[in-house]
Amino acid sequence: MSETNTPAPEAAEGHRYTAAMAADIEARWQDVWDAEGTYEAPNPTGDLAGDPAVVARPKKFIMDMFPYPSGAGLHVGHPLGYIATDVFARHQRMSGHNVLHTLGFDAFGLPAEQYAVQTGTHPRVSTEANIENMKVQLRRLGLGHDKRRSFATIDPEYYKWTQWIFLQIYNSWYDADAKKARPVSELVAAFENGTREVPGGRAWADLTAAERADVLNGFRLAYASDAPVNWCPGLGTVLANEEVTADGRSERGNFPVFKSRLSQWNMRITAYADRLLDDLDALDWPEAIKLQQRNWIGRSEGARVDFALGDEAITVFTTRPDTLFGATYMVLAPEHPLVEKFIPAAWPEGTHDVWTGGHATPAEAVAAYRKQAASKSDVERQAEAKDKTGVFTGEYAVNPVSGAKVPVFIADYVLMGYGTGAIMAVPAHDTRDFEFARAFELPIRCVVEPTDGRGTDTAEWEDAFVSHDAKLVNSAGEGISLDGLGVVEAKAAITDWLTERGIGEGTVNFRLRDWLFSRQRYWGEPFPIVYDQDGVAHSLPESMLPLELPEVEDYSPRTFEPDDATSKPETPLSRNEAWVNVELDLGDGVKSYRRETNTMPNWAGSCWYELRYLDPNNASALVDPEIEQYWMGPREGAPHGGVDLYVGGAEHAVLHLLYARFWSKVLFDLGHVSSAEPFHKLFNQGMIQAYAYTDARGVYVPAAEVEERDGGYFYRGEPVKREHGKMGKSLKNAVTPDEICEEYGADTLRLYEMAMGPLDVSRPWDTRAVVGQYRLLQRLWRNIVDEETGEVTVVDGEPDEATLRALHKAIDGAGADMAGLRFNTAIAKITELNNALTKAGRPLERSVAERLVLLVAPLAPHIAEELWHRLGHTDSVVHQDFPVADPAYVVDETVTCVVQVKGKVKARLEVPPSISEADLEQLAVTDAGVVAALGGAEIRKVIVRAPKLVNIVI
Repeated sequence: MSETNTPAPEAAEGHRYTAAMAADIEARWQDVWDAEGTYEAPNPTGDLAGDPAVVARPKKFIMDMFPYPSGAGLHVGHPLGYIATDVFARHQRMSGHNVLHTLGFDAFGLPAEQYAVQTGTHPRVSTEANIENMKVQLRRLGLGHDKRRSFATIDPEYYKWTQWIFLQIYNSWYDADAKKARPVSELVAAFENGTREVPGGRAWADLTAAERADVLNGFRLAYASDAPVNWCPGLGTVLANEEVTADGRSERGNFPVFKSRLSQWNMRITAYADRLLDDLDALDWPEAIKLQQRNWIGRSEGARVDFALGDEAITVFTTRPDTLFGATYMVLAPEHPLVEKFIPAAWPEGTHDVWTGGHATPAEAVAAYRKQAASKSDVERQAEAKDKTGVFTGEYAVNPVSGAKVPVFIADYVLMGYGTGAIMAVPAHDTRDFEFARAFELPIRCVVEPTDGRGTDTAEWEDAFVSHDAKLVNSAGEGISLDGLGVVEAKAAITDWLTERGIGEGTVNFRLRDWLFSRQRYWGEPFPIVYDQDGVAHSLPESMLPLELPEVEDYSPRTFEPDDATSKPETPLSRNEAWVNVELDLGDGVKSYRRETNTMPNWAGSCWYELRYLDPNNASALVDPEIEQYWMGPREGAPHGGVDLYVGGAEHAVLHLLYARFWSKVLFDLGHVSSAEPFHKLFNQGMIQAYAYTDARGVYVPAAEVEERDGGYFYRGEPVKREHGKMGKSLKNAVTPDEICEEYGADTLRLYEMAMGPLDVSRPWDTRAVVGQYRLLQRLWRNIVDEETGEVTVVDGEPDEATLRALHKAIDGAGADMAGLRFNTAIAKITELNNALTKAGRPLERSVAERLVLLVAPLAPHIAEELWHRLGHTDSVVHQDFPVADPAYVVDETVTCVVQVKGKVKARLEVPPSISEADLEQLAVTDAGVVAALGGAEIRKVIVRAPKLVNIVI
């Protein structure tokens, strides 16, 4: 290490560890670490290749979830996960691993665009300023990131590859037989040579370019479709289902969201539903997160059944095909495309008044109900409310097993996003169907024999009878009878019967819907897609990437009155005519094209960023295969590969994690990566909360200005109420890391956040408690440095046995805790050791001092680096070996053995942990207290559980 790395002269106030000294130490060592590339992790090849001996070590790839660079900067809740991964990374590095740990920035998205709309500042300008501010704050914490690998998703060099991946997905289809993605070119070849039938039966050569595009659109993994979407007029954009709250409003802005049919880009994630489910089993993730993903994917087995309606057929998916004879009506989602095809001009004769909703014609009734349903979220529509709404379409379908005509309704409790958007209603055996049937005076037919004594006459039923373990009744028709069968046997029999007649088949259904991938925004990745004069989409060649965002005068999409459900999107990019309409040569001469004017969602850049960390400067490939294999390839215990540790909030259980898994699987199928999963081990850190205070109006007041006195809380002399809440600007209770670093130093902040409690549990912030960790560091400093002279006080010689036992127990316990992410208990063990050394009241032996510093180094790296150099070392503490405990000193010297006579404790013996049963028995029966308790009685049996229990039976 160079001469510039020697400790700096002490400040004039002396040699005591203070906030001022901490600030000097921390800034100085951060400069050294940056200058010397202390945290750079070498690749096996490429421009970041380094020391082969380091590459030969076991590797460890540690990641935090992408931060978004907010203009408000960090509060102390934000770096909780970053500090945790840093401690873990440092411990793993000291344990002999080649550690890759870095951090980039997820910088596209709505906040920067909204700021641009308000101020006229270009989103890139404000975003880059926010990134620089965040980098300063994070650097002050001493995070050991390989800064060569950092990037932002807004860098054209980065989103070039986001666009490239989109094109890989766009130019792929999912081969269900091979159970993997394949290039669309192979599908086209199969259509051309006749080995695969073209949908519709025509020859591929007879189709126009537009017709071929339509056929391929039905197969592509990225495709455009005219489908029901969540349209938010107040934001001027469509939203994914996951971005809509339970009460039907936008997560951002809290605007109403409506169902509308628009042409949008989608990702066919549903093709991977089975693999996304199955591969969860091999991931080291919290079970709660796995369960959320399983529920979101929602796999269910059942049958597809066709109900004839004139020349059309209404297809339903049901998990209970055995109850077909009990289907007395049908319900379609209001958005179902068949609804518009068969609405009659007038109500059929005999239509019940309650079915019409008071409207003169079916068309009026359907239009009115569709408008009403469009204002509700999917969650609202599926709520278990007793009041069911709907309207008769004026048409009847035919039950395929009984031949009975059943009325067709539309109702908002049926969604296009699940199954086929249509259900066969069996009111006797489904709670919602029962309530709907009662409300609309529809027949209720029992086909599953009740086991609760109510009988099969439904007239007096108060609710549905739902059972998966009962016998079928009233279920016989032409060529089929299910009467007397159990549910499982009846399902198999009816499914075979439907399949033989070509009106149904056994199938699997998923709750998962295709991923809506378009946004009507400016600040996002442009789609590398252009349209010819016939409206056919064409992908840009790789040579034209990146397609950069153009300049626009107005950054905002056109917004509308929040309740204007009939409005349509108008994107910012569409206003730049010179960019939208272009002349390009895509390989067949120069032609006129129109660019796609939607942008990708902010999720796009975070679907693959782990790969960019591996090979950040590669301009010719997504990632070097050898580098990707080294850091992320399959290995023992991780058959699908992936990052070794990924830390972030549980709020990303579905959105980001599911999307990233999908992209990884496509890239794996196409041979671009060896890892089929992006993140092998996932850990969800808890949240730092803080007290918030409200005045008499219920308005939040600045928490930092609240005084506590006489058991109450006061703001400017007025009483306020205290509550617990998430730390942040809205509750006026944010504490910045800068404040804590100024008052105590970064090492103290790091220790306090790790000591607050288990990492996966939310915990309250208490600035007054920070001083406890500050004092720990001061005691550590005093144990090695004389506060009067600044001289190191350690001595040569061997420590006594008591010191060795305390030291090695701390090494053993704290090391295991750091490896297991139990940082709070690791700090407790280090504190106990440091206190014991302090109480001894004598200088530390050098061997004890050095191991104490190494023990602290992952948690408080700045003071550890300073003390390591003051102890005479020239190499960084970062790359030293973590101390290893001597097992001989970890085991207790003696343990307490309890001796019982007739079940009562009569003696406690201090014995060696390794004592034999025979020796322990001899000690017990000869102990004076035991002999007195026996009183000369005959011993019938001695039960020995060495080394802690002897039970004597007399």
